[in-house]
Amino acid sequence: MSARDLHGTRAGTVVLVGCGQMGAAMLRGWLARDAAERFLVVEPAGPPAALAAERRVAWHRAADGLPGDLAPEAIVFAVKPQIIDDVLPAYRRWVRPQTLFLSIAAGTTIGGIARHLGADAAIVRCMPNTPAAIGRAISVACANPNVGPEQRRLADALLAAIGESAWVEDEALLDAVTAVSGSGPAYVFLLIEALAAAGVRVGLPSDLALQLARATVAGSGELARQSPETPARLRENVTSPGGTTRAALDVLMAENGLADLLERAVAAATARSRQLAN
Repeated sequence: MSARDLHGTRAGTVVLVGCGQMGAAMLRGWLARDAAERFLVVEPAGPPAALAAERRVAWHRAADGLPGDLAPEAIVFAVKPQIIDDVLPAYRRWVRPQTLFLSIAAGTTIGGIARHLGADAAIVRCMPNTPAAIGRAISVACANPNVGPEQRRLADALLAAIGESAWVEDEALLDAVTAVSGSGPAYVFLLIEALAAAGVRVGLPSDLALQLARATVAGSGELARQSPETPARLRENVTSPGGTTRAALDVLMAENGLADLLERAVAAATARSRQLAN
């Protein structure tokens, strides 16, 4: 195996199947960090405009266009769960001890993937998120017993190129992971939208309201990431008794407030992930 450790080194050949929003985000992260020696992408719609001129990528519209002598170290499935059953069989010919199959299709279980690739396939199921495009993803992965130490290191290297990562042994936890971090960026973007709209309603110009909302959410997230203090403590640091923040939090933290809404949202996303697995 030509994959080396995570300190400035690269994998060998990586095949990316699907280059939609998430696939493209991962590919941009890998390219920016020179994560592999060779990239081949299978995307029926052709390359996205932003990546069409990228010379380090060989583009194919179908699996049968891939080189016959191809021996990839990793094949990454970044297709929608609704079509993955139709996509997987074409890649069974590359099942060998040296090839890692990594799937980011929400709700598609390791067992479901193995039904198409065979019992010998080394499979990692992973849930990243779209900040992969700027190297700030959080990915959670789960491996089947065929994945050896070197293949786990390869998965770590690919995930390290797009952000932080963690592993779980219980695959069932990935439904909740999907609901919290996989879908989570959409919740944060909605917060920015809603905060900007609320600013407009109290008199701010729309462009200034959006600038304030975007910078506040981004800055607060970075502070939470870097600070040793808990989010609760950081919130308390901003909240003076009887002040403006306290007045706002009395609304957000009331019964049926923000915490209740997020609990219901995460529960709904978790349930949908489980439905997709069936």
